[in-house]
Amino acid sequence: MNLKKTDFETLKKDKMEKVSPIERREFLKIGLAISGIFAGGTILSVVSNMNKVFASPEEFAGKYPYKPHYGMVIRQDRCIDCERCMEACVMTNDVPEYGYRTMILEKEVLDAIGQKKEFIPVLCNHCNNPPCVRACPTKATYKDKKTGIVMMEYGKCIGCKTCVVACPYNARYFNEEKHAIDKCNFCFDTRLSKGEKLTACAAACPAGVRIFGDLSDTNSEAYKLIHQLARPVWVLRPEVGAKPNVFYMKG
Repeated sequence: MNLKKTDFETLKKDKMEKVSPIERREFLKIGLAISGIFAGGTILSVVSNMNKVFASPEEFAGKYPYKPHYGMVIRQDRCIDCERCMEACVMTNDVPEYGYRTMILEKEVLDAIGQKKEFIPVLCNHCNNPPCVRACPTKATYKDKKTGIVMMEYGKCIGCKTCVVACPYNARYFNEEKHAIDKCNFCFDTRLSKGEKLTACAAACPAGVRIFGDLSDTNSEAYKLIHQLARPVWVLRPEVGAKPNVFYMKG
């Protein structure tokens, strides 16, 4: 699914169908309140201290031991909540109506002319130190030794949901058809393993919000954005120590 990038103002005026109803987003907020990304019914800053959180490989990603070492940069302020990324994910990965592999959160912020909404795309962060993997009693979820992607082996999953509770990003759900936990795997089985270079969400985004790439490749756009010095780069919930491979920035 390839969509042309379009200027923001045009996209904002488009009357695009929403894949996910408002009720689903409200439900997800409840779950995220438990995980700590939300609190008190409103969205907190998803970093503990933005001024101190920079995407140095030593502090957050450590070394990039996998080749390729897949990761993603989210250019947060470019997101206009068109939900094309979510639609592409559902279509590509056969996500059921009640499930999700990625979502977009809303945050009310104040600017010079008043209050506006800010959108925060969230997905599995494919952490270098994943709490979900440590929590799983059957090793159904694991860190792939070749790519660093956090995967699921559905046949081993007993549906205990221990990994769901352990995940700091509320990025997992129980798939009733598979009788197992499901989550984002960077479209490994549906796209990457078939020669595609981008995840479905990154390919579908018309605003260039999601930059997917190999963090072990110093020439990749994702690597360059993470290691540039002009703008701050941060991660979600750094205090957990999960060392995520999804980074956020503005600009």
